[in-house]
Amino acid sequence: MKRSTDRILTTHTGSLPRPDSLIELMFAKEEHRPVDEAELAASVRRSVGEVVAHQAEIGIDVVSDGEMSKPSYATYVTERLTGFGGQSERPKLSDILEYPNVASHYFNDPGVQRLNMNRPACNGPVAPKQTGALESDLDNFKRALDGAAVEEAFMTAASPGVVSMFLGNTYYPTEEEFLWAVADAMKPEYEAIVAAGFLLQLDCPDLAMTRHREFADRPVEEFRDYARQHIEVLNAAIRDIPPERVRVHLCWGNYPGPHHRDVPLAQIVDLVLTVRAQAILFEAANSRHEHEWKVFETVKVPEDKILIPGVIESMSNRIEHPELVAQRIVRFANTVGRENVIAGSDCGFGTFVGVDLVDPGIAWAKLGSLVEGARLASNELWDR
Repeated sequence: MKRSTDRILTTHTGSLPRPDSLIELMFAKEEHRPVDEAELAASVRRSVGEVVAHQAEIGIDVVSDGEMSKPSYATYVTERLTGFGGQSERPKLSDILEYPNVASHYFNDPGVQRLNMNRPACNGPVAPKQTGALESDLDNFKRALDGAAVEEAFMTAASPGVVSMFLGNTYYPTEEEFLWAVADAMKPEYEAIVAAGFLLQLDCPDLAMTRHREFADRPVEEFRDYARQHIEVLNAAIRDIPPERVRVHLCWGNYPGPHHRDVPLAQIVDLVLTVRAQAILFEAANSRHEHEWKVFETVKVPEDKILIPGVIESMSNRIEHPELVAQRIVRFANTVGRENVIAGSDCGFGTFVGVDLVDPGIAWAKLGSLVEGARLASNELWDR
């Protein structure tokens, strides 16, 4: 994994806006309407090519395929693994539920309703399917990257913990057994992504978001025990992958709520740093977590780690000024060392199909501001 050795590199957390034509085809598939599979495959392939080209044009250094083929960063696994049917419960978001008007607005959003209607639960043995979906993703990404002027490329995958958190379990006797089953089933996908030459990004909102969901009214140590177990399982699933090929995304939930019950970074950072991943991506731009850069004034970051703080928000249509982006980058660089920082985004801009928190045009403008902010920060940090 490349470091910011002569300038601040830029990246994001994976999901990017999808074209309307692709969204309509994905909606039809989710609703079990007739879909021309060849047309859908061609639309995904074309969209990956466009999204990679757009990232390169803007100047993003470490790019993704935009998650073009995935209905969401978590539920896509139900198309690739056996054992999922039925229906999961609506998530328990304690912060939103304290404000009924906010809860009503959020849960009645058509996109959110669609998401909750298409949230299956585990009701049988979990194992990989031979669908060819991953192979198509890898091939589409390779084709799109051919000749692209980028530094590196990454592909996202659902962690065992986010599957356990996001999709209910009605089959396995315990959550631990469900978690290990998912880890064993997802392990081949993780390894295939790295074998194809890409960095592997594991999405792990379970390591933060679950605190204000299932553990909202329980002692923090109980949540930390939960997180320890999830990290143990995750580390086992990636044990055969070099840590320098892995990045992990920590998230408190990419939804428009008050987030006043988010677990503080200081209460979990020691655990997160034990994940067998070189890079840690986390929220650092939004108004609930921006102040937490100070955590790293007292927390020793291991020499083999890279921090990828979010320096642009993913839930606001306000486009950050490049100078603000630069200030955020410089704070981290001066705290942990410029070579240990890559500039990123708080979360994705296309986390769920049909749920657009940020206008697609604004999302790309924010990424442009990210690139310009990194340029300004580099000039300051390298005294140019």
